[in-house]
Amino acid sequence: MSSSRHGLLPPRDVGAGHSKTDAATDEEDDSLSDPFDISQTKHVSLKSLKRWRQAALVLNASRRFRYTLDLQKEEEKQKRRQMIRSHAQVIRAALLFKLAAEQDIGIIASPPRCNGDYGIGREQLASMTRDHNFSALEQYGGVKGLTNLLKTNIVSGLNGDDIDLLKRRNLYGSNTYPLKKGRNFLNFLWEAWQDLTLIILIVAAAASLALGIKTEGVDDGWYDGASIAFAVILVIIVTATSDYRQSLQFQNLNKEKRNIQIEVMRGGRAVKISIFDVVVGDILPLKIGDQVPADGVLVTGHSLAIDESSMTGESKIVRKDQKSPFLMSGCKVADGVGTMLVTGVGINTEWGLLMASISEDTGEETPLQVRLNGVATLIGIVGLTVAGLVLAVLLGRFFTGHTTKSDGSPEFMKGQTSVGDAVDGVIKIITIAVTIVVVAVPEGLPLAVTLTLAYSMRKMMADKALVRRLSACETMGSATTICSDKTGTLTTNQMTVVEAYAGRKKIDPPDDTSQIHPAVVSLLSEGAAHNTTGNVFVPKDGGDVEVTGSPTERAILSWAVKLGMKFDIARSDATVLHVFPFNSQKKRGGVALKRMDSQVHIHWKGAAEIVLASCTSYLDSNGHLQLIEDDEDFFKLAIDEMAARSLRCVAIAYKSYEIENVPSNEESLDQWVLPENDLVLLAIVGIKDPCRPGVNEAVRVCQEAGVKVRMVTGDNLQTAKAIALECGILGSESDVTGHTIIEGKVFREFSEKDREQVAKEIKVMGRSSPNDKLLLVKALQKGGDVVAVTGDGTNDAPALHEADIGLAMGIQGTEVAKESSDIIILDDNFGSVVKVVRWGRSVFANIQKFIQFQLTVNVAALIINVVAAVSSGSVPLNAVQLLWVNLIMDTLGALALATEPPTDHLMQRLPVGRREPLITNIMWRNLFIQAFYQVTVLLVLNFRGTSILHLKSYTREGANDVKNTMIFNTFVFCQIFNEFNARKPDEINVFSGVTKNYLFMGIIAITCILQIIIIEFLGKFTSTVSLSWKLWLASIAIAIFSWPLAIIGKKIPVTKTPLSWYLMGPIQLLRSRLRRPGRCS
Repeated sequence: MSSSRHGLLPPRDVGAGHSKTDAATDEEDDSLSDPFDISQTKHVSLKSLKRWRQAALVLNASRRFRYTLDLQKEEEKQKRRQMIRSHAQVIRAALLFKLAAEQDIGIIASPPRCNGDYGIGREQLASMTRDHNFSALEQYGGVKGLTNLLKTNIVSGLNGDDIDLLKRRNLYGSNTYPLKKGRNFLNFLWEAWQDLTLIILIVAAAASLALGIKTEGVDDGWYDGASIAFAVILVIIVTATSDYRQSLQFQNLNKEKRNIQIEVMRGGRAVKISIFDVVVGDILPLKIGDQVPADGVLVTGHSLAIDESSMTGESKIVRKDQKSPFLMSGCKVADGVGTMLVTGVGINTEWGLLMASISEDTGEETPLQVRLNGVATLIGIVGLTVAGLVLAVLLGRFFTGHTTKSDGSPEFMKGQTSVGDAVDGVIKIITIAVTIVVVAVPEGLPLAVTLTLAYSMRKMMADKALVRRLSACETMGSATTICSDKTGTLTTNQMTVVEAYAGRKKIDPPDDTSQIHPAVVSLLSEGAAHNTTGNVFVPKDGGDVEVTGSPTERAILSWAVKLGMKFDIARSDATVLHVFPFNSQKKRGGVALKRMDSQVHIHWKGAAEIVLASCTSYLDSNGHLQLIEDDEDFFKLAIDEMAARSLRCVAIAYKSYEIENVPSNEESLDQWVLPENDLVLLAIVGIKDPCRPGVNEAVRVCQEAGVKVRMVTGDNLQTAKAIALECGILGSESDVTGHTIIEGKVFREFSEKDREQVAKEIKVMGRSSPNDKLLLVKALQKGGDVVAVTGDGTNDAPALHEADIGLAMGIQGTEVAKESSDIIILDDNFGSVVKVVRWGRSVFANIQKFIQFQLTVNVAALIINVVAAVSSGSVPLNAVQLLWVNLIMDTLGALALATEPPTDHLMQRLPVGRREPLITNIMWRNLFIQAFYQVTVLLVLNFRGTSILHLKSYTREGANDVKNTMIFNTFVFCQIFNEFNARKPDEINVFSGVTKNYLFMGIIAITCILQIIIIEFLGKFTSTVSLSWKLWLASIAIAIFSWPLAIIGKKIPVTKTPLSWYLMGPIQLLRSRLRRPGRCS
């Protein structure tokens, strides 16, 4: 049995940050490998997941595996998805044959039927879109006819009137689908009942109750059985309540994940709304990376390509145009831009039907959860062995007459003791043994992970981070490097044009039109209005102009508005022939226009030095055309100077084109590659995007915590360097050595082996493509780093997917990027990324606190009961008392310790290695000291309690009752005070911040109050007696000594080499030799 299986082995490599694809391969099917040694679950094989489940020792499978991936349901879900897709394709194929036949014989689609205030019914719309019935669309008058029937405007969309929106929802449905109801409290109660040990205890309680009533009568005979039954029911209710609360938290988080924000046109204005608020008749703009939020038809589109794999199951990109205009909900925009008219929402779409049938979440396990199952299995095996030993000893002593009653006479005498008394005695012994199993097998240990994750995820939402994958929460605590975008993450994303050059002239201020020739202003306005995915809305009441789009688009459109651009007029003065959407590889975007005078203009906009390289001439401030050869150095110098002041440089250029050379048919036009050479430079603008306040401090905190921050940006090196210096990623100019700053194209030209070495040096990568980011991630992982990556674009999806933690931007991020990510940073702020690191470390730290606390209780309870059973034939802690201890240790302990908020102390440590031992040497030291103290004190009380407590004046039975009550009371208070010690395993001051943790203080208070009630008022149920105030003080004094003892213990140094290395090293060596029988050692 390998020690890493139980989280005990030291890290083979602290980072363990190799590629996930490699990790998945490494973990494949070695029958001798450790089933619990899963360092990450993001790309792990199903066979590995099955293996660890089969290896785990579990008393209550339905509860233990509740928050893990339900492998059976996952398989059913995939089969159901495939079945729905297959059925949809078969039905569509049949309908296409039918439609083709109808066209041949001239059958016309049925005319639209009125639906309330609208000219077409829900079924007709749904049928047309679902069947891709082009003839029906033509029958309804095409897209324009449909907009008339649906009373919407093809450009400005719906007017946004609440009454109109409500009518549409009532007539055509809402964009939601029915979700399977979450389990109610009764389901959780039923699951808590499934624990085998609790079932045995209930049966034992029932037998004890029957025998007690039979032998002692109803008045006195029901206490033993009823008290055990009540204790079991209490454990079940508390457990079910805790699990139910967790379930509600996960339901709320899942609802948040589904609530995608999308852009729609309402009253001529582009507004953000929830995907659930989309209605039939809405006009939606589409761009690369968007998810199609509903079924619909294409209104306008340029190079629009849709990835329909989510619906068809085939990785096929489908081009959309006027001949193939139907769009399916749930698909992704792979390329191009367009607008769509919504014709079907919610359950009236194939996507809605699919989601409604598979909407139940099948769970997900985390590496820590798997490792804790290993720990629980190891402890469980020890506990079962101990329980078996206690059972054998007690039964042996009982039937040989060595177990005595309170008056000293044997409990069993052969031939004299009645069968009922003998059975009653055996039941009591079995009850004690089973209760030891309940205490010893820590069922709640793996569930403590879900408890702390549920708590952390809820708190992280407040810190602007939405967790999509549970495992990312804890993996973030192991992150050794963060590859961050610049724009919007390290900067504010509030962009404004602060410098502009028209020709060789610097325009100061940049929006002063008197310094620019009207012809240049006209061309700039034309290019800005058409070569954009943004929008300008001018309120009719004369309010402020509203500019929407990406930050760069907003900056350029705002500048153009100040130059005098009339957006709507500029758009109406020309027709768009073809669009080349902005491409992160080419770092530019273009558009071809046909003007009113039939002239064709091609406008380009993009990274200044790249667009400049395509220009052969420029228009000067007087509107005259000049060759660029002699002045190219001037423009390059202007770009470098702006970049050195951390400005983003964008060049705007155009080209006149002969109309005869423009493809005439639609298919050729769609494939047309826009000419990008011999351009005329119109202007170069410098856009200011200041650093976020506090980003410098956030970077410093990361670096002090051992997390290296790297900037990966599409901007040029000068801009990237200036921002890096401003943010603190680069300390000073002297830090720029070797490959500290590198261009993406230079990095990608290195060999794979060289990239691994160069990656370690990189602090800033400029002019990087998404593929460069992916190469950097893989190189860092091979070098042992645990890599977190931020991304917002569709092309960032591979890097986000490959990274150990993918962090998508919530504001600027596309839906494709978000779906590939593990965590969504809702405010796009680097400060929020640092908070995620804190929470990740907090998850691991909280679990360690709980392990230390629980193992101390386990060790102490087991040793006390075993020693007492072997030596005297009786145990000081009975079944009901042990169940109460189990409640303190398991459910209440997890609630108290697993919900500790993160502290600054966590960020003063190095990252936690993914193979870091769960039980560190510091924890072993603390555990042994406290357990040894508790065992020593309680055994002394057990064997010498009568004289120490001055109980000789009592009867033997009375003295025994007081002594056992004292042992139970002291043991419980030892756990209460040790709970404070567990809060800070490596700090002297265990009370720091305790008053701010209301849940912890509340649980401590409740535990103390219940303990007083149990001792003073529930004696008949718990077999205790009321204690004098002196004995109460003595119990508390003995327990409170654990505080100074912990301080003394923390002064004892521990070795850096984990204890488990010495304990389990030989076993690990033997296992490794068994794995390689053909190799020499």
